[in-house]
Amino acid sequence: MAGTHFKQLHALPILLLGLLLQPCFIVQASAECGSKSKSFRGCHDEAETLKLKLIAIFSILVTSMIGVCLPLFSRAVPALRPDGDLFALVKAFASGVILATGYMHVLPDSFNDLTSDCLPETPWRKFPFTTFVAMLSALLTLMVDSVALSHYKKRFAELATGNGEQANQETVEMEIVGHGHDKSGKEHPEDGTHLLRHRVVAQVLEMGIVVHSVVIGLSMGASDNPCTIRPLIAALCFHQLFEGMGLGGCILQAEYGIKMKEVMVFFFSITTPFGISLGIGLSNIYSAKSRTALIVEGVLNAASAGLLNYMALVDLLASDFMGSRLQNSLKLQIWSFIAVLLGAGGMSLMAKWA
Repeated sequence: MAGTHFKQLHALPILLLGLLLQPCFIVQASAECGSKSKSFRGCHDEAETLKLKLIAIFSILVTSMIGVCLPLFSRAVPALRPDGDLFALVKAFASGVILATGYMHVLPDSFNDLTSDCLPETPWRKFPFTTFVAMLSALLTLMVDSVALSHYKKRFAELATGNGEQANQETVEMEIVGHGHDKSGKEHPEDGTHLLRHRVVAQVLEMGIVVHSVVIGLSMGASDNPCTIRPLIAALCFHQLFEGMGLGGCILQAEYGIKMKEVMVFFFSITTPFGISLGIGLSNIYSAKSRTALIVEGVLNAASAGLLNYMALVDLLASDFMGSRLQNSLKLQIWSFIAVLLGAGGMSLMAKWA
C-alpha cells in the first residue's frame, strides 16, 4: 500500500541522478581546464591515492551506518526515546549539522563549480545560477512536501471512510501509526497526520542527501591528489556520522517497518562509497574540471543545497521549535538552541577541509 508508493518515490532520485550524471562520464579533452586547476602540482601519487580511496570507502561506509542506525536503536535506551528530552537535543544538534551542510558545504561547492574560470564568462558569471537553482529547489521541495502529504492524507481518509464503519477507521488509524495499540491509546505517540508528515520529511530529506553524497563521492573518486584526500576522509566520516544521526531520527519518527528502514539505511550508507567507486572506475574518462562536469555538479549541488536548507529550517527546526514540547519548556528550548549552534558550528568548522 503506502509502503510501495514510498519505495517508488525513494528510487526516483537515484534514476534521475544517473541520467543527469551520464553526460559527465564522457568528456572531451578540449573541454578540460586542467591548467587552471587549483590542485597541488607536486602531490600526485596514483598508488597512494588508490589506497586512500579504498580506506575512504570502508571508513565512510562504517561511519554512515553507525550514524544512521544509532537513533534507530535508541528505543532500547529509555532516555533516548523519541518522546524524551535527550532525543530532542540530539535531533536539534543533527538538524544544525544538516543546516550547515547545505549552507557551508554544498552551496559553496556549487558557487565554485558554476563560477569557475573553466566556464565561459557569459552566462555563468553574469547571472547567479547557484542561488537561482537553490531557490527553485526549495520551492519545488515545498511543493513536493505539500502535495505528498495531501495525497496520503486523502488516501488514508478514503480508506478510513470507505465502508463507513468505525472499526475500519480504527484499523486504518492503527496502520497509519504503525502500532497495534487499542483505542485507549496508552502508547499512542502521535496521530496519523503527524506520522505522515514525518514520513514525507524522511523521504525528501534522504533525496537531497543522496544527491549530494554521490556528487562528493564522485569527485573524491576521480581525484589523484592524496594531499587533499587525506583530510577529506576524516571530515567526510564526521560529516556522514552526524548527518546520519539527523536522518536516522527522522526515520525513527516515521515509524517505518523493518524493510523500509533497511532500504533507507542502505541508500544513505552506500551512496558516498558508491560515488567514490564510480569515480575510481571513471577516472580515466571523467574530469572534475571539464565544463560538462562543472555544470552538472554545480546544478546538482545547488539543487541539493536548496532542498537541505528548506528541510533543515522548515521541516526539522521550525517544526520542533514551534511544537508543543519546546514551547512548553523554556529550559529545553534554550538547550535545543545551544545544540543547534553546536551542530551547525562543528559542521561549519569542517568546511575548512571538506
